[in-house]
Amino acid sequence: MLFDFFLNRRRLSPRQCCAFPLRVFCLRVMVSSLYRLLAAQVAKGYETAKSKHLFQDFINATGYVTIAEKLISVRLQKRAHNPYLIAAGCDQVETPVPWLGNKLFRLNLG
Repeated sequence: MLFDFFLNRRRLSPRQCCAFPLRVFCLRVMVSSLYRLLAAQVAKGYETAKSKHLFQDFINATGYVTIAEKLISVRLQKRAHNPYLIAAGCDQVETPVPWLGNKLFRLNLG
């Protein structure tokens, strides 16, 4: 429903409007927690960094996505902050994604 609203610009019913702010709030709390987790794993000095700074340094990157039968691979281009991700071991983990048929997710840093 939330994505339908943003993508299709459809109107929300009164019942949906009541649930909408709660869902947005929950999504923001989840994202904030994930940024904090990333900051704690990456490097010293990032523990107190703002979400916008973490996004610019680590998330907002150009890359290539390859989807195979059992693997989803994301290859990010070379960036100045990639050594922090490598040192944190982000490139050595293959994580199963349950909602995609347990395909493994792998991050490759160029």
